[in-house]
Amino acid sequence: MRFGVFLVSGRFPGQEDADVLRRSVDAAVAAERAGFDDVWFAEHHFMPYGVCPSAITLAAHVLGRTERIVVGTAVSVLSIAHPVALAEQWSLLDAVSGGRLRIGVGRGGPWQDLEVFGTGASRYETGFEESLDLLLAAMTSKTVSADGDYFAFREVPMVPSPQRAPRLVVACGDAGSRAVRLAADRGLPMLLGLHTDDDGKIETLAAYGDPAAGHVSTVMCQVGDDALDVVRSALPGSLKEGFAGHVYLDGRRGLEKDPVAYTDRLCEMHPIGGVEYCVDRLGTSIRRTGVSHVIMMVEASGTPEGTLENIARIGEEVLPALRNG
Repeated sequence: MRFGVFLVSGRFPGQEDADVLRRSVDAAVAAERAGFDDVWFAEHHFMPYGVCPSAITLAAHVLGRTERIVVGTAVSVLSIAHPVALAEQWSLLDAVSGGRLRIGVGRGGPWQDLEVFGTGASRYETGFEESLDLLLAAMTSKTVSADGDYFAFREVPMVPSPQRAPRLVVACGDAGSRAVRLAADRGLPMLLGLHTDDDGKIETLAAYGDPAAGHVSTVMCQVGDDALDVVRSALPGSLKEGFAGHVYLDGRRGLEKDPVAYTDRLCEMHPIGGVEYCVDRLGTSIRRTGVSHVIMMVEASGTPEGTLENIARIGEEVLPALRNG
């Protein structure tokens, strides 16, 4: 089994972006100290839902601050990035960290990012497959070239040359997502999202065809007798601003989600409660889905102190019970 921390870097009301990012860095360092196997950073653009615009940049900083823990991107958004540039960054950081960087990739959404970065709606709608294949080629070859609909260039050497096989994961939604089939066809494990319960993840795994292919499951975990009160009092304020901050490519604004109802849904789906409850919920989920690599969103209290305390309690009281159970 592997257990990681998933850091969204979400801004809660009244907070400064720089403080939020420092909270995430401190949380990553604390996760290594608490015995977690890995830490993963989310990436968002132009919204308070998450104030980290470059997961691989934050990962690079944390690789330099840590010694053992694996660091991942969850995810680097391929619809607005050049796959070869991402492969170069991975190869560089892979070399200097001794292989401690994992890359997670996803399509992202139909947001204004596509306009700002000049990739357009088509890269989001139909370009993910070509982007993923080019990324794989650049991460596994000494040279790379392209002759596709979205990328076309003469052969160039990959410098630095890849040292080892990449450990790549693909963010997948529900069982009907095109990304599921794409990942399965290329033998890449899936990153299963925070917003899907165990039943939905089981359906997605069935559509993929192999529940034991190294998939990663994302959950929210908040430990404590007052955990439900902590999450329900803090998280809706962050989600309200975050949902409102989404701007579609066509100019429409906001997600049609109620932050209080959505928080309640997350509380129903995930291990939020006392130690024994969290151990039981996590263990049951691992047995039901067959996915034994779990990463935990731990920032739902919205405070640096609450986040660090949550990480320490999970490390001291939850992880040993799961590893030894």
